[in-house]
Amino acid sequence: MKICILAEGSYPYITGGVSSWIHSLITNMPEHEFILYVIGAEEKSRGKFKYTLPHNVIEVRETFLDTFLNEEEVWGKRYKISKSERETLYSFLAGEKIIWGDLFTFLLSNQIKSVSEFLTSKDFFDIMYEVCQQRYSQIPFTEMYWTMRSMILPLFLTIRNPMPEADLYHSVATGYAGVLGSLGKHLYNKPFLLTEHGIYTREREEEIIKADWVKGYFKDVWIEYFYSLSNCAYSYTDQVISLFNRNKEIQEELGCNGNKITIIPNGVQSSDYDYLQQKENDEEISIGAIVRIVPIKDIKTMIQSFAIVKHTIPNAKFYIFGPTDEDEEYYEECLQLVQELGTEDIIFTGSINVREYIGKMDILALTSISEGQPLAVLEGLAASKPFVTTDVGSCRELLYGNQDDFGPAGIVEPVMHYEKLGLAIISLCQNKQLREQMGLNGKRRVSALYSRDRFIEGYRTIYSDYERSLYGRDRF
Repeated sequence: MKICILAEGSYPYITGGVSSWIHSLITNMPEHEFILYVIGAEEKSRGKFKYTLPHNVIEVRETFLDTFLNEEEVWGKRYKISKSERETLYSFLAGEKIIWGDLFTFLLSNQIKSVSEFLTSKDFFDIMYEVCQQRYSQIPFTEMYWTMRSMILPLFLTIRNPMPEADLYHSVATGYAGVLGSLGKHLYNKPFLLTEHGIYTREREEEIIKADWVKGYFKDVWIEYFYSLSNCAYSYTDQVISLFNRNKEIQEELGCNGNKITIIPNGVQSSDYDYLQQKENDEEISIGAIVRIVPIKDIKTMIQSFAIVKHTIPNAKFYIFGPTDEDEEYYEECLQLVQELGTEDIIFTGSINVREYIGKMDILALTSISEGQPLAVLEGLAASKPFVTTDVGSCRELLYGNQDDFGPAGIVEPVMHYEKLGLAIISLCQNKQLREQMGLNGKRRVSALYSRDRFIEGYRTIYSDYERSLYGRDRF
């Protein structure tokens, strides 16, 4: 079976939980062929992959959201837009519920020669003017026009990119990737499977609320836009895979039909972490974080919490394992914070082989403001290390269990509460026996409930079901 994987802002350009998940899925499914349809932010990333692609990846199709910069503009053209097309465009721009198939059909029609040309046409201008009169009369029209244009141009260009034909479309997020999965189903009448790791709309909402580049009155417009993209994916998808129950509940709150949702947790090969190199002495307390240096991981709270730890545990060292090049400005801000706090013994290692270092840690930490089911936590627990995490995603379930008898595997504290996080780390620093017991509890939980074999078999069964529905039998 030929499966088109749709990914946005992850595989194969950056490392991290979602990317590792995709790589593992493809690598462990040699019986299927995969097309990668990947969406990146900037054209300069083209072809710069962080992974060696598995042999069963037969095609990579790349699209970038900044390609609109290459579009030429011709102002004032007139189109012969029908009444229903006009109503569809109006509803989309006004943030109302739309029939996405009608929007796809319009954007892919022969009358649209160029997205930029359409967005500078008299017709689009008229529809925008009407939307502003009806919905945003308090906002200056010029600001609204240019904001809306910059918002929808990347989406429309993405929709107009040629969609590869496949037997199954499998998106690993809603957002742009989810819209493309919907488009694949619309064009070829093939099933569309959606796996949502975090909750895309909630993550974009948090980013927009904190963003300095979005003026206050435009924040709601941007947030409504991302909710609209997710609603497209939820309405088109045949089946949604959620990683844990709380995410399933949120997806239902956001409008996804609960009957579509199945839960398949992430998984790791626990035995891969059985014989890791350990520390040779106890002269220092080693605390580690397996994390990309980006705002959503809230590295600044991590640094502030360690500043508190350092006052009580002078022989503590903090190792932050992960790439620093994804958001270099944020990385520089983190370095500056370390300098301002005057906290010694914080080491940014850059990208490393996790298994070469994780065994030497006494405690692991995660201070994210949003997560799904973080692979870093599963890896840490598989390595028998206790964790201190924020209360995001399924961290509480991973550390405290969900009606199982394995016992706590760490401590969960509120998001951005660096004082509580610091005190939790101190409590583990001061109690070796507690660290060892929590590490053992985590190892047992991951081995029993979050194995890679269970994760792979879950998807193998789903893929096989779709294959039988398409061909009436397994082809391999």
